Amino acid sequence: MNDHMAGALAQKVLLVDDEADIIELLKYNLEREGYQVSTALNGRDAIKAAKANRPDLIVLDIMMPGMDGVEVCNQLRQLPEFKHTLITFLTARSEDYSQIAGFEAGADDYITKPVRPKVFVSKVRALLKRSGSDRPDGQVLEHNGVKVDLEKVMVYVGGAEMQLPKKEFELLVLLMSKPGKVFKRDEIYGQIWGNELFVGDRTIDVHIRKLREKIGDERIRTVKGIGYTFEA
Repeated sequence: MNDHMAGALAQKVLLVDDEADIIELLKYNLEREGYQVSTALNGRDAIKAAKANRPDLIVLDIMMPGMDGVEVCNQLRQLPEFKHTLITFLTARSEDYSQIAGFEAGADDYITKPVRPKVFVSKVRALLKRSGSDRPDGQVLEHNGVKVDLEKVMVYVGGAEMQLPKKEFELLVLLMSKPGKVFKRDEIYGQIWGNELFVGDRTIDVHIRKLREKIGDERIRTVKGIGYTFEA
């Protein structure tokens, strides 16, 4: 048993792909590392399996007949219990627009097929490790009309309550942790997605744009060629 296995035993992963051989290969390698793995071969079964098993991480193939991975992600994100569940796409399509579609749907990461089992397991481990947040319980951040309750994972803008997807929430917390500080793009990548993960160049842009739509353009300022800052 690997050293990290004890910590991984309670962690559940849902694998969704219409290619059974890929599912079996990845399932075998994850189970060997101590993860609890459930599987689905199509979008509709994926939603049923997610509701039944409440996984810590959902790995979704984008290109599936019927309901594709983007639609599955969209539907799951509309359910309160899956607002903050980690979701990553697994797909053979490496085009930039495909990544953007995935992040628009609320995905946390993007893994390109073919992927070696060892690399896949390390990515899963890194994702789940990142989700074990170091945020202190009970802390509240409040600046410029935005209040963030870290314990309840809730955001209030001008007193109005809203829930954000996991990565948007973490991005907002990071920016609000030091209002006025310019966070460089590579620092944001490292803090939110982890240095071990490979994410598209447009990832931050998509998440910043979606955040601005929800909390107001004026609260997040772009420092051209450097990064972003939350206006105090």
